[in-house]
Formats: sequence, structure tokens, C-alpha cells
Amino acid sequence: MKYLRIVVLSFMAAASLNLMGCVQQPIQGGKEKVVFQVSDADPKKWNLTLNNIKNVQHDIGKDNVDIEIVAYGPGIAMLKLDSEVGNRVAEATATGVKVMACGNTMTGQKLTKEDMLPNIGYVKAGVVELMQKQHEGYAIIRP
Repeated sequence: MKYLRIVVLSFMAAASLNLMGCVQQPIQGGKEKVVFQVSDADPKKWNLTLNNIKNVQHDIGKDNVDIEIVAYGPGIAMLKLDSEVGNRVAEATATGVKVMACGNTMTGQKLTKEDMLPNIGYVKAGVVELMQKQHEGYAIIRP
């Protein structure tokens, strides 16, 4: 019963935000924009994220959408040179996906750019990057 109450209240809150116009609507005539947040070191979560990205590119057209992945916390492990999903990350960057590693996490884990996959980018703070992308109208997805 408690779970049902939480679900109903969550639905009502989301609906009220939509009615107030707080939910970001797609830009008419422009590119779609989406950022994927990955803070898990789980290769399955990364593969799910990368599958989602391929689907978005296929369904919308890769030239019609700006896609970014922001990795921080434990999720940054999948951007290291020995990553299990390194080949898939390379495939994503080759199609124009921006893959960003959190500088704060790298500092905390004593990682350098030499420890990381090639062709990725870096941001000072992953969470701040997500906040800025939301402000710019990006949809934020956390698979």
C-alpha cells in the first residue's frame, strides 16, 4: 500500500509539473538534445546506455540529435583503458557521441588522461555538466 501511495504521488507531481510548463518540450525545427548520466561501474548498465544511444540515432537520425554521455563516480571505470566496453565507447564517439569524464572523480581516484580511453572529453564536474545541459534543454536519461 505504501508503494502504491508513492507511485500515485509521483505521478501526480509529474503531471502537475507538466501542467505548469516545467517539463522541457522538444525544440521545433531544431536538433533533439540528450545527455546520458552513467554513475555505475556495471558493464551491463554501460551496454544498456550504448544500446539506447544506437536506438536514438537510428530512430531520429544521428544528424538530428546531439548526444552526450557524462560519466562520474564509479561509472568512470568504464572509460579507463582496460574497460570492458571500450570498443563500444569508441564506436559511439566515432558516430559523434560526446563522452565526458568527470574531472572531480578522476582527481579523487588519482586518474590521469593517460589512464583513459582515447577520444573522450573531460569536464570539471560531472554533476555540474548535467545541470548545465538540463538548462540548455537537454533531456537527461539515466538508464
